[in-house]
Amino acid sequence: MREPCPARFNLARYCLAANAARRPDALALTIVGASDAQSWTYGALDRRVRALAGGLAALGLPARSRLMIRMGNEANAALLYFAAIAAGHVALIVSAQLTFEEADFLRGDCDAAVVALGAAFASETHKDALVLRPADIARLSQAAPLDDYADTAADDPAYLVYTSGTTSRPKGVLHAQRAAWGRRPMHANWEGLRPGDVMLHAGAINWTYTLGVGVVDPLVCGAASIVYNGPPDTDVWPRLIEEHRATIFAAVPGIYRQILKSGAMARRDVSTLRHALTAGAPLSPALLAEWRAATERELYEAFGMSEISTFISSGPTMPTRPGSPGRPQPGRIVAALPLDGGQTPLPPGQTGVLAVHRADPAMMLRYWNRPEEEAAAWRGDWFLTSDLVHFDADGYVWHHGRADEVMNAGGYRVSPAEVEKCLLALPGVADAAVAEAPGRSADATIIRAWVVPREGAGLTQAAVLAHCAEHLAAYKRPRVVTFASALPRNANGKLLRKKLT
Repeated sequence: MREPCPARFNLARYCLAANAARRPDALALTIVGASDAQSWTYGALDRRVRALAGGLAALGLPARSRLMIRMGNEANAALLYFAAIAAGHVALIVSAQLTFEEADFLRGDCDAAVVALGAAFASETHKDALVLRPADIARLSQAAPLDDYADTAADDPAYLVYTSGTTSRPKGVLHAQRAAWGRRPMHANWEGLRPGDVMLHAGAINWTYTLGVGVVDPLVCGAASIVYNGPPDTDVWPRLIEEHRATIFAAVPGIYRQILKSGAMARRDVSTLRHALTAGAPLSPALLAEWRAATERELYEAFGMSEISTFISSGPTMPTRPGSPGRPQPGRIVAALPLDGGQTPLPPGQTGVLAVHRADPAMMLRYWNRPEEEAAAWRGDWFLTSDLVHFDADGYVWHHGRADEVMNAGGYRVSPAEVEKCLLALPGVADAAVAEAPGRSADATIIRAWVVPREGAGLTQAAVLAHCAEHLAAYKRPRVVTFASALPRNANGKLLRKKLT
């Protein structure tokens, strides 16, 4: 039986306070820019976060106010995330790829009291919210530090993330303070984290994979977190492994594919690297074999989602089985449930819906103001993931696609309905649909659009793609547009997505 989370629990205190007392001079967090780097020891990071929390407290906001953080992988994103939680508020880091239209929707949807802007967005104006620009954040950081972190309960809200569902609007996933405690099974069983490790993550900090694996978990375990905030570069990851003596590297499969293709690992001293981690998209057996051959290091895969984080993995305690993301981590209650209903787990070999029991401390509190989606997500005490799987006799999970139509292109889950709504808003489009399609690599996918033009509209692929670029984040945009005279639909008018060709 797993040790229960303490009744009084604050996520920010859990990440920072203990190691600030135990190892105040050890490196905690480094933000690497294009030409410089900012670093904090555990002692300095604890003081900086409590000072910024003191500045937030002086604003006089009601408890549990939402603070939306709109910036890239800059230092203030991590600092504000912890400071908001330290002050008893709810943090939301949104993707820097979002258009203003998309970001402002999230602000309104969660009724954010404060919007903190990074340098790239400093000129934006968000109505009905207090806007903090970089100079304002610097001023708040000069406040007297809070004496202690907010005295919150384990089930009090700590942060929001937004994820795509089957509808045309993203939905907020509200997580409790205990979410960090619920991540404990992955520290040894997937990440293999130890005190003194150096974790380098290749993702954007708004993503739960990056925020959790790249920042929260290393800080809890007494390791160092390295976050990159520079321009994309194929060779940057091996260079950062060498320069910062990283012991663990985490990325999506596509990043590993690029690294191997460039040959950059062979040009750098990466001898400190103990193993690597991947999640966000399936790891093909071919890519795993290529990585092993080129680096003589293991690449451990995990499967998870915004509502629960990762709960299935391979790792130092669970050998990799190529083609499978691994087994449920110790202490997790995970099952394949019958497709047609019921709460009795299926035996090994039978395909069902992957489900996680609500007793898992990493389970979300709820969806934000989405009662209909909340009801649809549960079957009794089981949260349904919509992923179709079977377990083999050894407990390994084998994936068979999804029961819904949510796309996963480049590691991002994207709602077809959201992209189709954007396409249908373009004058000259009579009908539209999107679906995943094969990318340049055998195990990569892209989003492809099928558009039915109105007569005489004169639409071009360039015009359609430009419209999408104006209204959708880069990861949601179609990469290819196919014009069609009609879309495949059944007698009731329902789109037959699987017949799009």
